[in-house]
Amino acid sequence: MVIVRSFSRFFRDAFDIEFYVRKLAKNGVKLVSVTQDLGDDPMHVMMRQIMALFDEHQTKENAKHVLRAMNENARQGFWNGARPPIGYRIVAAEQRGAKIKKKLEIDPLRADTVRLIYRLFLEGDGTSGPMGVKAITCHPNERRIFTRDGGRWGLASIHQILIRTTYIGEHRFNTRSHKDREKKPEREVAIMACPPLIDRETFDAVQARLKARDPRMTPARVTSGPALLTGICFCAKCGGALTMRTGKGSAGGLYRYYTRSTKARQGKTGCEGRSIPMDRLDQLVASHLEERLASAPAAGNHPCQRPRPPPGTHRAPP
Repeated sequence: MVIVRSFSRFFRDAFDIEFYVRKLAKNGVKLVSVTQDLGDDPMHVMMRQIMALFDEHQTKENAKHVLRAMNENARQGFWNGARPPIGYRIVAAEQRGAKIKKKLEIDPLRADTVRLIYRLFLEGDGTSGPMGVKAITCHPNERRIFTRDGGRWGLASIHQILIRTTYIGEHRFNTRSHKDREKKPEREVAIMACPPLIDRETFDAVQARLKARDPRMTPARVTSGPALLTGICFCAKCGGALTMRTGKGSAGGLYRYYTRSTKARQGKTGCEGRSIPMDRLDQLVASHLEERLASAPAAGNHPCQRPRPPPGTHRAPP
């Protein structure tokens, strides 16, 4: 028996509650509500289903009103919660009734790290010229400049800093759906004003260079498409599985290679293993398998192959 205060505490989705009520019943488990005493007859089942529809409707209405209030809160320049972007911290701004409104302000301990990342991308460190996202990832890791959690920098965190409009004073709120993470229309996005860390001219130059360097308009990432050896070949240094990644050569051509995902995200500080061209490694493995199969004995001559008894006959037990 499963006991809940009300059926809405179990699920607030009409489909989900009916699905699991039937699944529990199939396994001999009954769902009981303390405040809604209903039986198992058809009338009570219908009442439970109607209440589930009302609960679902009420939940969606509440979510709509809460989101509308949070959008307005953001438009007024107040922070809605969650961790602030790197380079900012949360401070109390004013009190309205019992609620304390909060805003973002520049964090002096992390702001220079953000400015350094932008400078490295556009100018480099003075010896290398403009650096790519992967090279920038290695730069703080090699110099023991850690993230605010004390960890290593990765490609995703560096790329997020380079594309985030918060750093020019425009934090975007309500950009994706909470349930499926689908991107929302631009008209539903709320812009929250905050102190800028980077001037707009620098930010626009970074976006233009990112666009020019990446023809797919997305950050470098581990791909999940068809690859012969992804997940079944391993790094000789750390023993981790190799994954396929894409890159762009100096001549502008695209190429694919196998590499350790830790190395791809954090550079050599994460793993010193090599990156291997995908076509080359695939060909080597395929050629080796072809040679092994060609040199293997025929199926009928294999020592482990035993003739099957004729149909209708049975071997005596040993």
